[in-house]
Amino acid sequence: MSTNVSLDDRDAARDWLTRLGYSAIAAVHPANLLPDQLPEPPKGCTVVIGAGKAAAAMAKALEEAWQTRTPEAELSGLVVTRYNHGETCQRIEVLEASHPMPDTLGEQAAKRMLEAVSELTEDDLVISLISGGGSALMTLPAPGLTLEHKQTLSKALLRSGATIREINTVRRHLSAIKGGRLAAAAHPARVVTYLISDVPGDDPTLIASGPTLPDDSTPADALAILEARGIEIANGVREHLSGNHSAPHRDDPDFNRDEHVVLAKAADALQAAQKQAEEAGVEVRLLGDDLEGEARELGRDHATMALKAQKETTQPLLILSGGETSVTVRGDGRGGRNVEYLLGLYEALAGAEDIYALAIDTDGIDGSEDNAGALIGPDTWQRAQERQLTAGDYLARNDAYSFFEALDELIVTGPTRTNVNDFRAILVLPRNS
Repeated sequence: MSTNVSLDDRDAARDWLTRLGYSAIAAVHPANLLPDQLPEPPKGCTVVIGAGKAAAAMAKALEEAWQTRTPEAELSGLVVTRYNHGETCQRIEVLEASHPMPDTLGEQAAKRMLEAVSELTEDDLVISLISGGGSALMTLPAPGLTLEHKQTLSKALLRSGATIREINTVRRHLSAIKGGRLAAAAHPARVVTYLISDVPGDDPTLIASGPTLPDDSTPADALAILEARGIEIANGVREHLSGNHSAPHRDDPDFNRDEHVVLAKAADALQAAQKQAEEAGVEVRLLGDDLEGEARELGRDHATMALKAQKETTQPLLILSGGETSVTVRGDGRGGRNVEYLLGLYEALAGAEDIYALAIDTDGIDGSEDNAGALIGPDTWQRAQERQLTAGDYLARNDAYSFFEALDELIVTGPTRTNVNDFRAILVLPRNS
């Protein structure tokens, strides 16, 4: 068998699954995607703005391609990315700020972006580089609101189990720059936006809360989300969301010249992994690129699926999925949605033999920890029992990071400088191999 996945060599199976995850990440890196997509230089100047965990890598790829194609054309701008996610650029300034909790540096970056595009003409071009994480990194409260308002709500939304759609809908309507407001400030210049999607369904208006794309949601929608999630709403926030503060609408004629391109999405990472697995002779079952829900519950569901598949398959099977799960925080442990998913799966597998699983965030950071995710194999259960580690205890306090750290099962990639959200792979080996 050409897979190097053998019941006689468990390390080979682990290594194969790990390499598959790295290949999926490489397939969605901006250096491999952006250079061939760039527009022609305008009559006037070109200003680059951007935000997200991939923003610096996107800026570097753009600048290098621009220098090769049109070195004489004017190019300037600034992007903001997460701390330690920066790159070195010559013409585009790279700023760093906090994620997932916004800080004053992100607020300052947002102000500077608005200033950079505020006096352009129709002969000028704005290139917007947007990726997941940009919403927290580019935080500019709407008039009458404060950064503290945004920080308090961000923390509450993240702990509530809210989906990324819900979180970013709220963010758009509390912002002076999101929901198309950055593009509105740049008009009449043409705005071309390149996106790396981290949202299930790849709705461009949701990626980093759509700073350069018009929005169809309303302040009332944001208010309803906060109320449905039981989040305490400060008087100033409630007053703002009860007023007439809608974002620019897609019918605004100023948006007619604008364009957006989704460079990469979760489906691309999954397809790269699927291709590599099938070339190795492994059957692939793709569950979808937009799975959501409570992380631990999805893990348990996938464990049931894997156990059933193992009884039926006669060759190695790879179960792939992407998307973004949620974690309702009830404890004070360390963790992220991928390790919580994996711990739920591990608990439900209950030591089943010949099943391996990997779950990582493609940006290299699972939640706010230093790991991308984790990996389990058939021996994980036995080693956990020997150390008296009980999955239920760790799940109760949302401490999946500590569980896998104790077993040396964490996957640490460092910042990957891309972000299409979760990548999950379960390798099921037939019991009769």
